[in-house]
Amino acid sequence: MSDPWLGLLLIKMMSAAGIVVGCSLIAERSGPLLAAMIATLPISIGPVLVFLALDHDATFISQAVFASMGANLATAAMVLVHVLMAQRHGTVASLGTALALWAVVATAMRFVQLPALALILASILAYGGLHRVFRPYLDIRPAAPPERLWYAIPLRAACVALLAGTVTVASSHVGSAWSGTLAALPVVFSSLIAMLQPLIGGPAMAAIVANSALGLMGFGVALAAVHAAAVPLGSWLALLIGLLISVGWNLALMGLRARRGPAGARRR
Repeated sequence: MSDPWLGLLLIKMMSAAGIVVGCSLIAERSGPLLAAMIATLPISIGPVLVFLALDHDATFISQAVFASMGANLATAAMVLVHVLMAQRHGTVASLGTALALWAVVATAMRFVQLPALALILASILAYGGLHRVFRPYLDIRPAAPPERLWYAIPLRAACVALLAGTVTVASSHVGSAWSGTLAALPVVFSSLIAMLQPLIGGPAMAAIVANSALGLMGFGVALAAVHAAAVPLGSWLALLIGLLISVGWNLALMGLRARRGPAGARRR
């Protein structure tokens, strides 16, 4: 392992951590909809895919993002379990069970070879259905803004940096499929839940996660676009298209909610 390679790896890890921490700090102090819209942007997987694109060709990126589509579908199971369990259970039980289910479903997706069209249709149906199920939980807010724990930012940065470093190193050994699955680990959701739920309570945290359903649907569409465009258009243009779709989708969702007017928020 050469020193320049190690230096580049450290830069990748710090860059990814900085992006995610900065965006999640905004999410902490906003309402559940804005927090969910920020959390469902590609602020975790995006830097990882950029770093993979620096080291691999467009075919690798297309295959990796295809695996990320399956992992994003697994996130539907995670958010469902967390929203329901957080109403009555603590952080460890609700987050631990949700992550365990994500790991099982994401691993299963590696052995169930669905075509890309089936994956995106399944994601649209899954997240559309979840949005309807989550309607009673969307507008719960904490009674007061949370006070951040002293270790929240360092821990969050360490988790994201570790993910970026792990995927970068592992990509040369595990191939595109597992690289894409690892890149789609729900780092942002997990860190927000771990840091915020003990402070604002399960129902208020679940409201943020519940508001993410439609955002995750758009994120799945963005991944599908990257998968389809990477080989014919190149990795960089494909990643830009995916970013624009994800950002545009979430802005449109916020605009639609604003036009309907704020719902009566319940405080817990």
